[in-house]
Amino acid sequence: MKRIIFAFVLIIMSVPAFAEFKTNAKSAFLIDYDSGTEIVSKEADTLMPPSSMLKLMTLAVLFDEIKAGNIKLDDRIPVSKNADYNNPLWYPASKICLVTGQEITVRDAILGLIVLSGGDASVVVAEKIAGTENDFTAVMTRKAREIGMPMSTFGNASGLPNETNMMTSRELATLAYHLISDYPDLYPMFATRRFEFNEYKTDWCRDWGRTHTVNYNKLLFIMPGADGLKTGHTDKGGYGMVASAVLGGRRLVGVINGFKGKGHDALAAEMKKLLMHGFTTTTSRVFYHAGDEVTAVPVWYGRHDTVMATVEKTFAITVDKDTGITGVRVLARYNDPVAAPVNVGDVIGEIIAEQNGRVIARANLVAREHVGKIQLFARVWKNIMVMIFGK
Repeated sequence: MKRIIFAFVLIIMSVPAFAEFKTNAKSAFLIDYDSGTEIVSKEADTLMPPSSMLKLMTLAVLFDEIKAGNIKLDDRIPVSKNADYNNPLWYPASKICLVTGQEITVRDAILGLIVLSGGDASVVVAEKIAGTENDFTAVMTRKAREIGMPMSTFGNASGLPNETNMMTSRELATLAYHLISDYPDLYPMFATRRFEFNEYKTDWCRDWGRTHTVNYNKLLFIMPGADGLKTGHTDKGGYGMVASAVLGGRRLVGVINGFKGKGHDALAAEMKKLLMHGFTTTTSRVFYHAGDEVTAVPVWYGRHDTVMATVEKTFAITVDKDTGITGVRVLARYNDPVAAPVNVGDVIGEIIAEQNGRVIARANLVAREHVGKIQLFARVWKNIMVMIFGK
């Protein structure tokens, strides 16, 4: 049967709704990184052109290749005519300013994508990984589905206007979470404020480079704790930004799209307002981190009597700051007992946080260790003991 095995209880009143956030952006979304709680949600599931924020998916695919050891930061990758600055496609677009036949390092391609929003660098990356940019969009789609982005579609690797390029603010936040959590060695590159490319091949590009070195993400310059991620802009769609900041050890992730402000400075100010809204009107409490001991769960027919349960990722809650965490009940539930064999990572129950009888967070309890199954004779003896002594 389903059994409550412990309860950590504080006095509880009620759970007020989070304070409203007002913005002229078509869409805005804000979550607490640890708890996953939605603090602001405006048109969060509406598909919109992501403009250059789409480059975050290009980077995610590249980061996978680096993490797998298939590509190294110092590898040099060739520039095709598709990424040449003379291609009319790049005349009005953000770029590093590359020339057919030159080679650039993977590190420069990443910084060019992050700081300069280089669409030409995205093509270089796409062709390196998939051969063609069109084939790369299929890789992007697979990656999106793998990390929980069922709605996003991709028509190119750069975010240049294309009717197939569509993403929601919620899925952009999912992508940001993935970049932060899964690539701890690479994510700090998103905080780079200035990038000076040193391998320009023409005088025109050298002139271009002298005035294009500062990150379009102006939030990095105006908000302490801001450490990424990416901006975007089209004349038709307006301005957008995916951002994250850490204050007091707490991380929030925000998305704005369809903002009708005047430039990237106004966009940064709006994002700062969104993030500070979350930091000042809500508070969070972390109960368990991945790998922490939560409780010992009885095992039937196991080589050990119990298996230690843990959580797969940080288990936390977010509540209104005015109310505070005046009362929380955390329950761990499991089937008593779980049958052997038990493997590391097997789901053996769930952990729930309730406030005033309402579930505000839940997550799987998983096995932290392996417990093998006892042999047939031992199982028969165990049954006899249960029938005789009840245990």
